[in-house]
Amino acid sequence: MDRRYLGIKDCSEYIGVTKGTLYVWVCYRKIPYIKVGRLVKFDLIAIEEWLKDHAVAELN
Repeated sequence: MDRRYLGIKDCSEYIGVTKGTLYVWVCYRKIPYIKVGRLVKFDLIAIEEWLKDHAVAELN
């Protein structure tokens, strides 16, 4: 079964940034996340959509 919700470590590895950068983005609400008590979780589907929304279009 594939995991849909990622922790901070797995999400940082998935998108290729450090955990510190990811914590800063969470602090400034620059990336979609879910709070479960004190835990921060990331919905893989929402992260993939967020990445698509932040893609830079190519120049022709």
